[in-house]
Amino acid sequence: MDVKDLDINSGIAASALVDQFEGTGFQATNIVRAVRLIRRMQQDKAFIILTFTANMAASGLRSLFAKMVEKKMVNMIITTGGAVEHDFIRSFEPYQLGDFDLNDLELNDKGINRIGNILVPNERYVLLEQKLKPVFEKFKDRHVSPSEFIEELGRHTDDKKSFLYWATKNNIPIFSPGITDSAIGLQTYFFKQDNKAFGIDVTADMKRVEDTILAAEKTGGIILGGGISKHHAIGVNILRGGLDYAVYVTTASPFDGSLSGATTNEAKSWGKITHEADTVTVYSDATIAFPLIFSAII
Repeated sequence: MDVKDLDINSGIAASALVDQFEGTGFQATNIVRAVRLIRRMQQDKAFIILTFTANMAASGLRSLFAKMVEKKMVNMIITTGGAVEHDFIRSFEPYQLGDFDLNDLELNDKGINRIGNILVPNERYVLLEQKLKPVFEKFKDRHVSPSEFIEELGRHTDDKKSFLYWATKNNIPIFSPGITDSAIGLQTYFFKQDNKAFGIDVTADMKRVEDTILAAEKTGGIILGGGISKHHAIGVNILRGGLDYAVYVTTASPFDGSLSGATTNEAKSWGKITHEADTVTVYSDATIAFPLIFSAII
């Protein structure tokens, strides 16, 4: 195939633009390949796992995750405790847009927390504490799994842009193996001071996850970013010989040996992705790449 020049006219749809990317080169071409691979996962009726990191749930990508769950385009989500809390908070109050170069000492004095150029006032965490109380109360006499806890959070919001809402409504499980590494974890600590029987048991979901993965004929991963979300998704596939399909969207490099930067080939060395698997890696900020991918697959 020859390299082809883009032909962009006023009012061109995002999906039509993506259609031209195949001959563009660099990461534009990989975006088209990612779209085609996700379509193939769908056509082959693979069990699709979506993973993303907390910062993405704080951004405008949140509603795209919700739309994927609403339309049942994925079968499982694996994400962080931070992503869960951001979605839940934003179900009630918005975050604000700032700048990467704001004075962070001044922000701290004003009680404002910064995620890149997204601002989260401390008041949002006061809100979170209030909204979590009835959920904690429901489970105060026992240990609960992260997925059960998250499912209950979905019952406490009616925000149609929330992936928690749609996951609960459509019975699509959300697993968060590191849920206590978040403001939810801090509130769990506070609640346990007076409710010793309560706890979130991060081991309680392991059988449910593995049984589901082992029962799938084929599995595919849409892996946005890295960290525990990425690793848990590829790790739970080891017992079945690995993912059959994988799309990575990442800004991390492999040269420091980090899991976030680890390539699909490295995953094959562990048996986390099958030897014959079809894989694509898009090296891009997910807030740029994923809306383009989503516009094409929707």
